[in-house]
Amino acid sequence: MCTAIQFAPSLWASLFGEHRPATPAVYVDAALELAHRRFIASTRQADSDYALPESLLALTRAAIGPAPHLDTRASPHLGARATDRDIVARARIAIVERHPAAGTLLSLAELLHVSPFRLSRAFTREMGVPLTRYRNRVRVGVVLERLEGGETDLAGLAADLGFADQAHLTRTVKEHVGRPPTALRRLLGTTDV
Repeated sequence: MCTAIQFAPSLWASLFGEHRPATPAVYVDAALELAHRRFIASTRQADSDYALPESLLALTRAAIGPAPHLDTRASPHLGARATDRDIVARARIAIVERHPAAGTLLSLAELLHVSPFRLSRAFTREMGVPLTRYRNRVRVGVVLERLEGGETDLAGLAADLGFADQAHLTRTVKEHVGRPPTALRRLLGTTDV
């Protein structure tokens, strides 16, 4: 299995600064192979706005090795001493408040003036779950609220919450609560049995 990834120079600089691999050849150890397989798996998921960039960043980091600036990049809006906790708190607020920039990992990182890698890594470290899972959990909470309020248009709800389609919404809800939205309507007493 082989994957070729090419970054525009400006995107590379925003993600990794001037850090370049020492050589164009990369030894593929087991950890890098796993990162590659996780990246390939993420391309088959419907939630490409977060899962795909997170796995791509992990794959690239595994291939190029540590880049010193990734953990220390200061945020002009959060101050030079922005902690990961501050960054994660602001990311959580943006996601919960459905800020337009919270639609993708890259735009959320740009909003917070940090690298997507730092945001993704800090979020997992601080919250104990990846950013993708947290974002989906917040969206599932909104789904539950709307179902309880009598929402019946699942396709419209999926579109409103940024799911790829109704099937993506259903899979995500079932993954988080163990039941599809139609069953949840019955459990919440919002439909006739």
